[in-house]
Amino acid sequence: MMTTRHGVSIGTERIGSEVFISLKATGKLTHEDYGIITPMIESALSGAEDSSAKLFIDGSEFEGWELRAAWDDLKLGLKHNKEFKKIAICGNKKWQKSIVKTASWFVAGEVKFFENAHEAFDWLL
Repeated sequence: MMTTRHGVSIGTERIGSEVFISLKATGKLTHEDYGIITPMIESALSGAEDSSAKLFIDGSEFEGWELRAAWDDLKLGLKHNKEFKKIAICGNKKWQKSIVKTASWFVAGEVKFFENAHEAFDWLL
């Protein structure tokens, strides 16, 4: 039997005095995942000062969403779209780069795709 991993790990990362919210998406996200993820993301955002949160998303193991989970993701993004100054998404799939372009229409801050995590953090600084 093969085990399928999916979900999001949430944390904070610090470079010098800068603090970032860090997410790592794994596998294909489900509606049930968002029941767990959403309160964690909202808790992390409540700790961010003013409207200048910076977000790093590691999508290197991300495979996409189930349909209802994609809807959950859109709702979460629209609810918090003004709370991010910059969002760096690091991935390794062509379709992720296209998703980033679409996501930038719904987010007040800057959104950029990277294939290298170090470059993503440099840009967030």
